[in-house]
Amino acid sequence: MSERQLTVLRVSATRTNVSALDPTDTPGPDAEAEKHHRILAAAVQVLARYGFRRTSMEDIASAAGMSRPALYQHFRNKEDILRSLLQAYYDTCATDLQAALADGGPVGRVLPLAFAAVSGPMVATLLESPHGPELLDSSLALAADIKEAGEARLAMALSGWLAAQAQAGQVRLPGPADDTAALMMRALKGIKQPPYADYAANRDRLAELMARGLAP
Repeated sequence: MSERQLTVLRVSATRTNVSALDPTDTPGPDAEAEKHHRILAAAVQVLARYGFRRTSMEDIASAAGMSRPALYQHFRNKEDILRSLLQAYYDTCATDLQAALADGGPVGRVLPLAFAAVSGPMVATLLESPHGPELLDSSLALAADIKEAGEARLAMALSGWLAAQAQAGQVRLPGPADDTAALMMRALKGIKQPPYADYAANRDRLAELMARGLAP
């Protein structure tokens, strides 16, 4: 794996509510929470390197600097870890999206921030990893409920912002705010192709086009 890919993984671990860049960091005052975060940080790196099928609990325990029995005190299996990672991802996206939408700037500035918030470092990990498609398939198979709830949460936040902007005369919506928000989320998925740098550039172009299209 290249140094660039490893850098993406480390950044992703940090931005996805897994605060330890170094899985061997000493836990802080809340030791159990720190261990939990350390495990997820290690899991991001190991899963991206080996894929879901090839990754074992032993691999994750080793990367997290703990024994396998200690790992099992926090997670039942790697499926449980994957679900926790996906939940952490959507929690982070929701927090970042709310911050972006609260920017208060013009639509042309806020929309790129919002799109970046819902497709940041974890998406970069998937697009940069050779095991990205397999990890995505595993997530869909093992955590469809988390994905559905997470996507709905993000779309709802976008919809609320769009409705408020329309009421303030800042945008002209072609239909219900819910429909426009859903279209935005689908469009972001439609352009999701590696490498991540190209995707990020296309994501910004999409935001610019949509901002122009929504102008009153």
